[in-house]
Parts: sequence; C-alpha cells; structure tokens
Amino acid sequence: MAARRSARADAASARRRVPPEQRQFNLILALMATDQGLTKHDILSTVAGYSERFEQADDKERTALERQFERDKEDVRELGVPLETVDQPGAEGDTRLQRYRIPKSQYRLPDDVEFSAEEVALLSLAGQVWREGSLTERSRRALTKLRAFGHAVESSVIGFAPSIRTREAAHDPLADAIDRRRQVSFPYLKPGLAEPELRRVSPLALVNHEGRWHLHAHDEAADAPRTFLLRRIVGTVRAEDAPARAPRPDEAALAQAELQQLFERTTATVVARPGSEADVVLRNRAGTVVEGEALIVRTTDLAVLADELAAFGADVRVEGPESVRKAVLARWREVVRAHG
Repeated sequence: MAARRSARADAASARRRVPPEQRQFNLILALMATDQGLTKHDILSTVAGYSERFEQADDKERTALERQFERDKEDVRELGVPLETVDQPGAEGDTRLQRYRIPKSQYRLPDDVEFSAEEVALLSLAGQVWREGSLTERSRRALTKLRAFGHAVESSVIGFAPSIRTREAAHDPLADAIDRRRQVSFPYLKPGLAEPELRRVSPLALVNHEGRWHLHAHDEAADAPRTFLLRRIVGTVRAEDAPARAPRPDEAALAQAELQQLFERTTATVVARPGSEADVVLRNRAGTVVEGEALIVRTTDLAVLADELAAFGADVRVEGPESVRKAVLARWREVVRAHG
C-alpha cells in the first residue's frame, strides 16, 4: 500500500515538473488564442504547467505559483512577445480582474520574412549548440520563440548539434544568480593589485564583448553600477541571502552598448613589423584604423590589450598611450625575471 502511494506521489511529482520553456510556450499559445484575454486565475487554473499544481495547492503554494507566473510573464516579454495587461474598466490596478493577452496582429513575422526548412533547422541548431553550456536558459527561450512562430524543430537534426562551454568558472553561478535574482559575492583582482578585493553585487546581465565575458552589476558597497571582467574573478562566486536589484528589461543590450562606447573611445597606437603575425592579427582586428604604418587599436580594457601586445614580442612597438607602453615593458621584464 505504501509503495503504491509512493508511486502515485512520484507520478504526480513528475507531472508537476514542466520545463520552463514548455510552460512559457503553453502560456503564449493560450494568450494568442483569446481576443478578450485571460485573468490570472484563468491562466493558473487552465494552462498546462500551472494547472497541475493549482487545484491542490494551499495558499502558500498558490502564492509561489503566482510568483512563477510573474517571472514567466517577464521572460515572455523579453522574447519580444507583446504580452499586454488590460485593466477591468472601473477596477484599474486590481490584479485579480486584470486580463492578459497577446494581440496576434502585433506578434507575427513581417509578410516578407519566411524561413525555409533548412533555415529553421539552422536556427534550431544555433540554440541547441549551447544546451550543455552556460546559455541554456537563453537558448531555450530562443527555441520557445521559434516554436511560437509556428516553426517545427527537426529533432533528428538537433541530435547532431555541437556543444560550447564557457571557460570562466564564474559564468554558470552568475547566470544562475541572475535567474534567481540573488546577490553574490566574489574575489576580484583588479590590474595592478597584488591581492583580490571582495565584491558584493546585484548581478544584472552577462554580456560577451571582444570575445570575453563581462558581468554588468550593481556594486552594493559603492552603490553604483559596475562592469566586471569574468577572467578577473579569481575565486568562488557565492550566492547571498539578500535579493538582487531588479534588472531593466533591456539590461543586457544597455550593458553591451556601454561596452561598445568604451571600445570606441579606448585606443592604443602600435606599429607592427610588416607581414608578421602581429601585423596580420592587429590589422584585421575589429575596430582597427590604419594610419600609415601605425595601427589604432580599440579595446575595452587596456590591461588585457597589454597582455595581447606583449605576446607578440619584438614584432610590435607601442607608441601610446604611455600606460600601455609601460605595461607591455613590465610584462617583458617579468618574463626575463622568470626565465632569464
């Protein structure tokens, strides 16, 4: 008897464990199928992914389910889905009577955009490439949006998708903290310092720029936004009990734009030996401007650029700024001290 009850409990638990992307996809379909919209109660009691838990839930569990719906609602909007909230006339602001809907006229591909079967397969593969890496949630959301447009995902093709992992160990715990909206702390080693500093931040977005991962966050001690290079996080990322500040809806795009602005205005002038590897690499580097024999190289981080230039050895000469020239010389002297 106990075994049967345990089996039934396990089966019920399995039914309740609906993947987030499937639950969000069900939500999109439900809201697109109605013109007048659905109330929160309608959604929680009828949409797969919520309804299995709603009927038997106590007050505490229903509150948790409502919070899950709020997170799903924001995730769906981040996909670019125009999910609207409509107030009941005469009851503005009453969340019990508010209705949610997705206007079909606003959520469709332009008439001149079509995907062939091969293009759909490639888009699906692009999302699945990261299935074992740190972009799992984002790739799932992208695939959810692709399915919501009515495009089938060819599973036989997806089975051959490669996997990509990020190198920085900090990436996954930071991504998890962003999803859970929890503050984190970590040791951070700034250029020129011998010892790392402990930072406590509200993580807001992870962005990749110049092939390197950055964390955009709010530094709680400084009470100001900061951007951290993940390669400078030199220890464990620890989740804190305190809730993180809420990111802006377009936090990642704004952080990317700020990094790009920094990239545009931060330059170093170098001269590379013609035909050398340094000449080929730096001349073809994104953002490089050629002025005669000089190469104006752009970067978001002069210390990282100094590392790269030092690796070219005698094939490069740094003209400026002076801080980069001294940094490259310091790296060469360190090599001499280490190896003679």
